[in-house]
Amino acid sequence: MAESAVTFLLHRLTTLPEQELKLLTGVPQEVEFITKELQMIQGFLREADAKEDRDKAVKAWVDQVRDIAYDMEDILDEFTLRLEQQYQRQGIVGFLYKTVHFVTNLKLRHNLGTKIQAIKESIVEVSARRQRYGLNCLEQSSNSNSKIDTLHDLRQNALLLGEAELVGINMPRKKLIRWLVEGESRLEVVSVWSMGGSGKTTLVRMVYDHPRVKEYFKHHAWINVSESFKINELLKDLIKQLYGEIRQSAPQAVDTMDVVSLKNIVKEFLQQKRYVIVFDDIWSIDAWEAVKYALPDSNCGSRIMVTTRSSNIASSCKEPYGHVYNLEPLANKDSWTLFCNKVFRKNSCPPQLEGLSRNILKRCGGLPLAIVTIGGVLSTKDKTLIEWEMVHRSLGSFLESNDKLKNMQKILSLSYNDLPCHLKPCFLHLSIFPEDYLIQSSRLIRIWTADGLVKEKEGLTLEEVAKSYLYELINRSLVQIIRTGHLRQITRYKIHDFVRDIIVKKSKEQNFGAIVVAQNTELNEKVRRLSIHNNFGNVYVPQNKSFSHLRSLFMFGVDTLPELFICAFFSSLRRTKIKELPNSIVKLQNLETLDLGGITFLCKLPNEIFKLKRLRYFKFGNIKAGPVSINESEEQVGIWSLVNLEVLRVINVYQGGRVTRELGRLTKLRRLAIRGLRRKDGADLCCSIEKMSNLRFLDVMRSERKEFLDIQSLSSPPMLLQKLYLVGGLEKFPNWISSLKNLEMISLTESKLRYDPLEVLQALPNLVGLTLHEAYDGEEMCFKEGRFQTLKHLELCRLESLRLVRVEEGALSHLQYLCIFECKMLEKVPLGIECLSNLKVLMLSEMSNEFVTSLNPKEQGRDNWKVAHVPTIFHLKMSNDMMSIASVLNLRSIPRTSNHRIGLLALEEED
Repeated sequence: MAESAVTFLLHRLTTLPEQELKLLTGVPQEVEFITKELQMIQGFLREADAKEDRDKAVKAWVDQVRDIAYDMEDILDEFTLRLEQQYQRQGIVGFLYKTVHFVTNLKLRHNLGTKIQAIKESIVEVSARRQRYGLNCLEQSSNSNSKIDTLHDLRQNALLLGEAELVGINMPRKKLIRWLVEGESRLEVVSVWSMGGSGKTTLVRMVYDHPRVKEYFKHHAWINVSESFKINELLKDLIKQLYGEIRQSAPQAVDTMDVVSLKNIVKEFLQQKRYVIVFDDIWSIDAWEAVKYALPDSNCGSRIMVTTRSSNIASSCKEPYGHVYNLEPLANKDSWTLFCNKVFRKNSCPPQLEGLSRNILKRCGGLPLAIVTIGGVLSTKDKTLIEWEMVHRSLGSFLESNDKLKNMQKILSLSYNDLPCHLKPCFLHLSIFPEDYLIQSSRLIRIWTADGLVKEKEGLTLEEVAKSYLYELINRSLVQIIRTGHLRQITRYKIHDFVRDIIVKKSKEQNFGAIVVAQNTELNEKVRRLSIHNNFGNVYVPQNKSFSHLRSLFMFGVDTLPELFICAFFSSLRRTKIKELPNSIVKLQNLETLDLGGITFLCKLPNEIFKLKRLRYFKFGNIKAGPVSINESEEQVGIWSLVNLEVLRVINVYQGGRVTRELGRLTKLRRLAIRGLRRKDGADLCCSIEKMSNLRFLDVMRSERKEFLDIQSLSSPPMLLQKLYLVGGLEKFPNWISSLKNLEMISLTESKLRYDPLEVLQALPNLVGLTLHEAYDGEEMCFKEGRFQTLKHLELCRLESLRLVRVEEGALSHLQYLCIFECKMLEKVPLGIECLSNLKVLMLSEMSNEFVTSLNPKEQGRDNWKVAHVPTIFHLKMSNDMMSIASVLNLRSIPRTSNHRIGLLALEEED
């Protein structure tokens, strides 16, 4: 993390405007010196960060470097703030005037200059200390190499259990064996990836040692790669295994050969032979690139297997031919079997210990390494309720004190240590969330961005860069996908409990952040991020600490706070009963996110809010936001004054006119939700939307039910638009929608179209979800032959005149979810539904008795055969303000309350 802190600081120092530095005499020279020193130190930090867990002297030095970087960053923040305060007071003229006084303000100059001088002295001392204690040479010693080898041996041996002890391995083993011995005669690569400790090595070893595999291949080799591989040593190992298998000595002088010669020996040996080689634990593409050209393809059916923690590496290795297998965590049943076998030596648990055992097992999250390691520790404990309860209560301390559990943590820590410097702080930031918390991707992206953890990249928005960070963590198996949205994007995910334990510990050690989980939690006064979990009515906050370095505050499940705590920090806004915002909110000039969602009592915004020029994300609950005047000397301002906004939800343009017209200033908008639109304001809105070239999400609702949406005049729509929601009458279907080639989801509500909208919508090449809710008044609807090839979700609701739906051959070939709600005139399922082979769910609600009867197998319904291939079918009925479910095909039922939106394609709220 010291490398990350220094890298971020250097970025700020090298991009600091020169004219700002000149405002302080002598400062540019000091900053230049500090920058150059840090650039020199940066070269040592990568190795030092990795070594700090094993060398106390290195750790102390790394801590000092990191603290210097943090202090310098705070000074830059203070300096920038002082400049902005001058600017905010009286505009640019006032800024130029006050700058003169700012420069001559000896007290301020002396204060900031003294701090920077102190930083310079600290840099000089820390550099000298590195030389003085011999820390300038950070190559790993033989001792540290031995420790790493031991750690990798532990990783290899931890799951090498007897076959009788293994669980959940039969199906993946059969699939992998089939990939090896069947298929094409060309050389293929089989990649197995998953998070550390999931049993990749064990699974692949069971495949490698299987008699069918041993018999099929003439030559076999198993190579442990690891993160610190050396290509020459790897090739020597491979050569010795290949020659040793045929009981021959390796060529003479192989120990002194260069890499090219070693590759030639391997290639020559394997020519025209059928072989299988396993490369276990590959950490980089470079490792694979270093060996792959030594492995010939003689069209003999040879295979290569690799294991890795990265899906990207797995995919790269298997190119151009091969397979990728993602090894999932153990299912609950298999986890329980493995746990009981390890702890009790039988497939059962004493009844009095079952509750605590299952709670302990839950923390393992289906990770075999964790189950086996914790099971091994528990197997040595007395099988009493008191002993078990103590272990359950103090599992965290067990992780720190038990050698086996510490080794498990070290194995899992390898993935963190391998992260590049720009991802380490982002990953540590996940420690702020409570255990088992389902993290929302859009929320985390805003947090990362606001905290300055996301670097700008040419041609990309900060959100897009942050998403790439998130996907890289997922690809490295450090984040588990829990839920995906209807449009294929990740919406919820979590981290494994034991991985979370690691980053919580590292975050605290490195003063990156702290968590308040108990009344007596100790807090460092220089803590930079603070996360408060649960409701602590008696939280103690030391009065003699100012927490002036605090950058981020998070609260989870906190309903009330003591007055002392509020004085030290502040209260959150979202889903509160706050009635108004103070005018002093204008002081938050660096505010990027203002989330007022779920605040039902807030009916107006203070005028000063429109001076928050850095605001990027603004969400509020349908507050009427017309033009206002800050004072008589300034022109009217409004939402459109916030020109850096990227997300604006939900604005009520009830006054129309200037509001809709001036929204065109918000050219950076990616998401826009509008309420209260009148027909006469449609042309102004279209003119504004044409200027929003970055728009991905558009949600427009009419002012009242009888009002129509006039949005025909949008001649140049935003071509990046992915989601479109329109609520209100449409006299004519907007012809510009057919040009939205990137559109993935469209929802039309109360449109009352007279002509079949499918004629236009079928031209959209990437449409995944379609909702038609009171959108069409016609009697027939036809999905034409071969059209809607990407559609997966279709919802037809309250199409009151609809009598017939036809699906022609080849249409809707990938449809998975079909919802038909309150289409009372529809008497039968869509014609051709029997050909929708990928249909998984058919959900019905408030349909006619004839329609339901036609599907009921108990009443020998005439259309039952048409839906026999659909795994899940529901018919929902409303009664007594509750929704009850009658299962048509005796399948499971899903109770829902009536205030939930019926349907699978409800608007996905991204907080």
